[in-house]
Amino acid sequence: MPLLGSNSYGKSAIRLVTIVRRGAHHELRDLTVSVRLDGDFRDAHLKGENRGVLPTDTMKNTVYALAKAHASMPVEPFAAAIGERLLVASLAATRATVEIAQHEWQRVRLGEQPHHHAFVRGTPQRRMAWVSATRDGAEFEAGIAALGVLKTSSSAFSGFLRDEYTTLIDTRDRVLATEIDARWRYDQAPESFDLAWRSIRNALVETFADHDSESVQHTLYAMGTTALERCEEASEIHLSLPNRHHLPVDLLPFGQENANEVFAATDAPYGVIDATVRRDGGRNPG
Repeated sequence: MPLLGSNSYGKSAIRLVTIVRRGAHHELRDLTVSVRLDGDFRDAHLKGENRGVLPTDTMKNTVYALAKAHASMPVEPFAAAIGERLLVASLAATRATVEIAQHEWQRVRLGEQPHHHAFVRGTPQRRMAWVSATRDGAEFEAGIAALGVLKTSSSAFSGFLRDEYTTLIDTRDRVLATEIDARWRYDQAPESFDLAWRSIRNALVETFADHDSESVQHTLYAMGTTALERCEEASEIHLSLPNRHHLPVDLLPFGQENANEVFAATDAPYGVIDATVRRDGGRNPG
């Protein structure tokens, strides 16, 4: 008889918007939450017996029910509260994993003044949080998804390996563009999750901008190193940087010289560079 391997279940893409009303001034938060339970759900698979299965609809309702009390808190404690409540509700579960993506909205400005309750959709950037909760405690990870950055100089790629299929030419001055996906692990919960997240985000963006890059790999390592220097609670960070190519257009057929000014931006194919930067004794995120 076939054996049941590892298994889990949960609810994905729970959409949630909260508004904290402080008089006329309102704070908006737009989240997508996903939850998953791991544990002993053997009878549901092998016997069709559902007594130990907490409905995924209940998981969704748990997120909504806890939202009001946590609307003004960082997403990491909110995720931890969801995980703890699901473990209470499901005796068969041994681990609850919660992922939260926070979508960006920017406050409308009227001249120099920010509007109290009107917002405009921000960039595709998302603040990410992952909490893995067991009955012994919780582990926290945080991150950034789809943070687009580009610089028009201080980026090179030369001296690379060549074979008979290589057509790429060396360049000492190119456009470097990417969308930062980052995920880092906290060895201990920071005093302020918001400050820790902003510190690492700023470290990544500032290093990308200021680094004299010989390759995406070269800049990735510099970004990860600076991020760990800025946040002592983070033990490691994993970065994924797709190389969004900007290729110089040949203007000679039109009787013009392209002095590194006109580029074709391509969506595909593209290179992807991944690496983890860690302190001694760290381990790969998630």
